[in-house]
Amino acid sequence: MAAKILNMNEACTQAKDFLNTVFAGARLDLSAAVQDAVSGCLLNIDGTDDSFLLNEGGELLEAVEHLVNQAYGRTLARDERIVCDVKNFRATREAELHAMAQYAAEQVRNSGTAFTFAAMTSNERRVIHLALANESDLATESIGEGTSRRLKINPKAPSDQ
Repeated sequence: MAAKILNMNEACTQAKDFLNTVFAGARLDLSAAVQDAVSGCLLNIDGTDDSFLLNEGGELLEAVEHLVNQAYGRTLARDERIVCDVKNFRATREAELHAMAQYAAEQVRNSGTAFTFAAMTSNERRVIHLALANESDLATESIGEGTSRRLKINPKAPSDQ
């Protein structure tokens, strides 16, 4: 039986309540709150233990987001997702990734050779794919497997442009 499609507000509220229950059960001083977002659901997490979520480049924050998307994201429309953030970490990281994408694009254009990023999360690769999606002279692709998955930027042949 297929999961019932929820509206974004309902799924976002359920995900917030779920996280707050998990945080309380783990005795973490963390609280999730729904924050207005242009598209989708943004759960802002705050509390004295929020630094734990940002250690190692936000690995635990990624895991929390993955957990809520596994539990509630499957009930949403295909293009909708739940995003978890702490202290504007996501917005800051997204700006960094956009800058990295533009730098790498210039390297590819100047050298004519491909540029491959180090391993990235699926969310990070997605940001770069989208940042370069309208570049007619470049193509992006994800390569590798699992946690070693990377993003590669290739120059397009003139006939492909």
